[in-house]
Amino acid sequence: MNAMAALAAGVTVAAERRAIARLLEADGIDSASLDARLLIAHALGVDAARLAADAERPLSAGQCRAIATLAERRRLREPVARILGVKEFWSLPLRLSPETLVPRPETETIVEAALQQIRDRNATLRISDIGTGSGALLLALLSELPNAFGIGTDISVSALATARTNAQSLGLHMRAGFIACNFAAALRGPFDLVVSNPPYIPRGDIAGLAPEVRDHDPAAALDGGADGLDCYRIIAHQTAALLAPHGTLIVELGAGQERAVAAIMEGAGLRLAGPARRDLAGHPRALILRPLP
Repeated sequence: MNAMAALAAGVTVAAERRAIARLLEADGIDSASLDARLLIAHALGVDAARLAADAERPLSAGQCRAIATLAERRRLREPVARILGVKEFWSLPLRLSPETLVPRPETETIVEAALQQIRDRNATLRISDIGTGSGALLLALLSELPNAFGIGTDISVSALATARTNAQSLGLHMRAGFIACNFAAALRGPFDLVVSNPPYIPRGDIAGLAPEVRDHDPAAALDGGADGLDCYRIIAHQTAALLAPHGTLIVELGAGQERAVAAIMEGAGLRLAGPARRDLAGHPRALILRPLP
C-alpha cells in the first residue's frame, strides 16, 4: 500500500500523522512517529507547536498529496534530513546538499572535546576543519568561540558552496573561510585547533551500510580505503606541520579504529593527549592529539 492510499481529503492532521507513522513503522523505520511529524509539518509549512495545535484540522486533497509524496520518499529510505534539506547540529540549522554528509549526533563529540581543550573561549584562535562538508564542525566551534577565525577545506566545490551558505545564514561568514583542496594540502599554519571527520568506512563495508547512508550520503565522504584508514594517513602527514606548538588535532573515529589511528598519528610526530573521548553510546569517538614537544 502506498502512502496515497492511506490518505484522503478531509482526514485530520492527527489521523494523517498516525497513518503515516504506521506505514513507516511497517517498513521497519524505527523513528516512524517522529519522522511522520517532521514530514507533515514540512509539507504544511508549520512548526511542531502549530502542528499539535492544528491536530483536529481537516486537510485538503492537495495537502494530502504533498504529505504522501514526502512519505513515499521516506519509505524508500531517503533520510528525513535530506527530504527537509536541513539538519540541526549543535543546535544550528544546517542546509544540506548531495555532496555533504548528514551531520550526526555522535560527531558533536568532536565539538565537545575541542571546547574542553580550550582554556579561554574568548581567546583569538585559528581553527581548521579538514573535509568540512556542510561546515558543521567549523561553524559549531565558531558559534562558541567569538574571537576565533576558521578555515574549512573540502575537495568538493559544491560542498563548500553549501558550507558558505550555512556560514552566511548563521552570521558567521566574517570569521569563516573555505578552500577547495585535498584535505589540508592548501593550508599554511600555524593552527591552534584542527578538527576533522574524515571518511573512515572500509570500502568493503559500504555495501552493508543502512540505505539512508549507503544510498544518500556522498560515497567520497564515506570511503576510507581498503582498511578505512587512508584519510587518517593523509591527515597525519599534512597536519603535523600545521599545528602551533600548543595546538590540538581532534579526529573522529570509526568503530574499532582507536589504536590504529593513534599509531598512524604517533608515527607522524603527534602524541596522544589522553584516551579518546567517548560518544553518548560509549564508543571511542574523538581522538585528541598534540605535537611532540
